[in-house]
Amino acid sequence: MNRIYAPWRAAYLMKDHKEETGCLFCGFSGDVGDDEGNLVMERGKKWYIIINRYPYTTGHIMIVCNRHVSNFGELDEDEQGELTGMIARAESALQSAYKPDGINVGANLGRSAGAGIVGHLHVHLVPRWNGDTNFMSSIGETRVVSEDLGDTFKRVRNALRSEEDTR
Repeated sequence: MNRIYAPWRAAYLMKDHKEETGCLFCGFSGDVGDDEGNLVMERGKKWYIIINRYPYTTGHIMIVCNRHVSNFGELDEDEQGELTGMIARAESALQSAYKPDGINVGANLGRSAGAGIVGHLHVHLVPRWNGDTNFMSSIGETRVVSEDLGDTFKRVRNALRSEEDTR
């Protein structure tokens, strides 16, 4: 049997999920106090940037709407405008922090489209490198993430702050 070391999952697996009610992302909207513990790196007026706890690759982040909406058609003009700016900032920060060969940017609208958290609009930014889809992903159906989530948080947050300083 193959084993992949993923220590950050222990806290989630040991948590009593019966106490959770409502939408996970709504729980992170607004000022909830422990942004670092929740892996929220930056907050705008309408959106926030968070590390994906179950990343596809190192540096996988999400931009999440503060308001509980399920699709782009429900966004108001301010939300649309801020989202575009945050995607650009996040893309630039990932380029600076990881120098990937490419970045996938997308949203999964609905369970059948692959949404893990259904009904709360969020956009994924996934850094990609030539050859990052190897036998582990293709045959073993296992992802290997080469960086601790805390280190990812610090690296991308610092890159976001550097982006802000240069504007």
